[in-house]
Amino acid sequence: MSEQKFIEIEVLRYLPESDEAPHSEVYKVPFTNDMSVLQGIQYIKDNFDGTLTFRWSCRMAICGSCGMMINGIPKLSCETFIRDYYQEGQTNRITVEALSHFPIDKDLVVDFSGFIDKLESVHPYIIPKEPRTLEEGEYIQTPAQVQEYMQFTSCINCTLCYAACPQYGLNPDFIGPGAIALLHRYNMDSRDGGSKQRMELLASEEGVYVCSAVAYCSEVCPKHVDPGNAVNLNKIEAAKDYFLRFLSPKGGAQ
Repeated sequence: MSEQKFIEIEVLRYLPESDEAPHSEVYKVPFTNDMSVLQGIQYIKDNFDGTLTFRWSCRMAICGSCGMMINGIPKLSCETFIRDYYQEGQTNRITVEALSHFPIDKDLVVDFSGFIDKLESVHPYIIPKEPRTLEEGEYIQTPAQVQEYMQFTSCINCTLCYAACPQYGLNPDFIGPGAIALLHRYNMDSRDGGSKQRMELLASEEGVYVCSAVAYCSEVCPKHVDPGNAVNLNKIEAAKDYFLRFLSPKGGAQ
């Protein structure tokens, strides 16, 4: 049998009711090559401190619940493996912290209420171009029309892009990459007619022009949604809408 391997996991701990500030605690965790960082955190909770608090659900990189800062990088802990941070003969340590740029509720759990408000603000649903009765049947789309927005339907609301976004860290009012990617998904849908009201949000002080095009949001996205591209595309659309308002009495997004 191979010798049992151990790794140190340094976890951010914070209980607002009693702690003046977040602090770190280190745990020595045994692991096997198939163990994720999430399983390492669960081992700590089961064997060292049952008060350790974190979010998780599916463990298959689908629900988006288990996002954490792992060695300073926003990642889904369920698909991040301990073995990738281990080198034989060295002192190996993983740092695990709550996602950056969000208020901490406790330990690794953050407050997503601001993010939820941003999602709701972009009208994340189809606003029909015109009334349609049930008798008229469904809205028909071609495969090409579906492909226009398909990439942007893959977002799992994990908020890793927000933890990676320097502008969101500086300005929490910024709509942010995830919500803008969702907005773009509906604006690109041939069945939707709500781009005009969404455009007002895009062009606002909290809209796309806050973005400084770092594109780290797209780099950390576990589903390759490319929210940075959605932001850049909507900078162009917001600029076009601005100038069209001067050229036509009915100018702007429809």
